Amino acid sequence: MTYVIAEPCIDVIDQSCVSVCPVDCIHFDQGTDRMLYIDPDECIDCGACEPECPVNAIYPEDSLPGEWAQYTELNARWFKDKPSARATLDEWKPPA
Repeated sequence: MTYVIAEPCIDVIDQSCVSVCPVDCIHFDQGTDRMLYIDPDECIDCGACEPECPVNAIYPEDSLPGEWAQYTELNARWFKDKPSARATLDEWKPPA
């Protein structure tokens, strides 16, 4: 299991979670991405990031609210195909 960053992070990008991650598995490209992403291959399921998120966007994969279930795949895809993940995010939640 891994942790997943979901919709509340979009256009917020608070990095409090990044500084507490012991394995540096939370990433984004500054100036390009609209949210942070957790690498499921690097996440050790420690949970340190979850309480640090001020907008409650981080969930254990098995506790992710149903309406945000698609963010599990989106987080993983970002690490393999950033342009595709960004395009999908913009479809789901068009930029303001």
